[in-house]
Amino acid sequence: MDARAAARTVLGCLPALAAVLAPALCARGVEDTVAEARHVQSAEARSGAGRAEPVAHHRAARPRIMPRTAWLDIAIARHTQPPPRYDDKVVAVFVHHTDSPNGYDCAETPRIIRDLYSGQTGARSWDDIGYNFLVDRCGTIYEGRAGGADRAVTGAHTLGFNHRTAGIAALGTFTAGIPVPRAMTDAIAALTAWKLGLADVDPRSRVTLVSSSSHSRFKSGTTAILPTVAGHNEGYMTTCPGAALTAKLPAIREAAARLQGRRK
Repeated sequence: MDARAAARTVLGCLPALAAVLAPALCARGVEDTVAEARHVQSAEARSGAGRAEPVAHHRAARPRIMPRTAWLDIAIARHTQPPPRYDDKVVAVFVHHTDSPNGYDCAETPRIIRDLYSGQTGARSWDDIGYNFLVDRCGTIYEGRAGGADRAVTGAHTLGFNHRTAGIAALGTFTAGIPVPRAMTDAIAALTAWKLGLADVDPRSRVTLVSSSSHSRFKSGTTAILPTVAGHNEGYMTTCPGAALTAKLPAIREAAARLQGRRK
């Protein structure tokens, strides 16, 4: 894709354009980072990224992940899917909520994700759904952005911090006082343990990331030290993933560490 055609989009928690299309999506800070991806890939080539990594000592089991084909009907795709972009590894996770209704039946999840995808790639002209993964209230994990669940796909979920991170979106709204389903947090912990374990990263640690956008919480080029498992609000000025889900992050980190076989 021509880098000159790339566009960054800073969005808030916006309502859907039409009820039939998509529920409200907390997508503030989503961006298209073609030029940045090329810069990172060039830097990786110079530094030797892509060489075989040592076997991680704290790998967790891969949870069941529903593929894109479970929700994406190719017949409704409104654009030609561009090639995915990759980083060398995933060293952090950003947790989001979709700011959409909570009272859905889990059988509706594919339709909900499809609506989010349609709203983003249609009226908003994004190249794909921004999140790498989505988790519903029953704890079912879905692959979001194209490129392969096992790979370090560059997402479009947290402005300034899309590289070397994975975006996990909880389907629903989890503001203060809203119950967060245990099945959902267990699934987020399992997914986090596996994804970070591929690079032997402790979910309880902190990570050094460099901001790629001055529209994030940190001026472009600034080194930021963030939780390895962070809420969207750690990197961008937003209330996402909601106070209730944010309060669950310490327990998610601990559960993910246990799944990796780490001691306290």
